Amino acid sequence: MNSHRIVLARSSLLGFAALIAAGALALPTLPALAYSENSTKAVNIDTAGLAIRGYDPVAYFTVGKPTLGSPQFTAQHDGATYRFASAANRDVFAKEPAKYAPAFGGFCAMGAVFEKKLDGDPNLWRIVDGKLYLNVGEPALKRWLEDVPGNIGKAQTNWTNIKDKAPKDL
Repeated sequence: MNSHRIVLARSSLLGFAALIAAGALALPTLPALAYSENSTKAVNIDTAGLAIRGYDPVAYFTVGKPTLGSPQFTAQHDGATYRFASAANRDVFAKEPAKYAPAFGGFCAMGAVFEKKLDGDPNLWRIVDGKLYLNVGEPALKRWLEDVPGNIGKAQTNWTNIKDKAPKDL
C-alpha cells in the first residue's frame, strides 16, 4: 500500500514539474522577500536594490491597501528602485517622493524605536499624519500601536544614529 502512495506522489510531482516546464502552469511573480543585511543605505532594499518588496508606495494612499507594483513602472529615489501599479502612480511619486516613500526608509518603525533596522513588511502598515509606516511583524505592529506618537518620536530620534549603518551591525 505504501509503495502505491510513493508512486502516486512521485508521478504527481513529475506531472507538476512537467506543467511548469511546459509553461502550462504560470506561477505568479512574487515580490522580493529578502533585505540586505549588509547595506548601509537608509532605504530598505533587497540585494537587487528594490524597495518595499516591490509594492507601490502611492497605492497605500490612493487605494488604501498594499498593491504590488509592476516592473514596467519604476522610479528611482534615494538609491532605491520603487515599483508602481500604474504610470499615473509612478508620476505622482516622481513629483513628491518624500511624501510617498515610507518613513525610516521602509524599515520597521518599531525596530527604529529600539535602534534596529528590521525588514519592514508591506502588509503591516499604517499611515499617520500623511506618512507611511511599516513594521516587521504583528507583535511589532501591535506594540507600535500602543503609543504611536511616542514611538514615532523615539524612532525619529534614533534614526539619525542608525540610518547609515548596516542592519547586521546594530
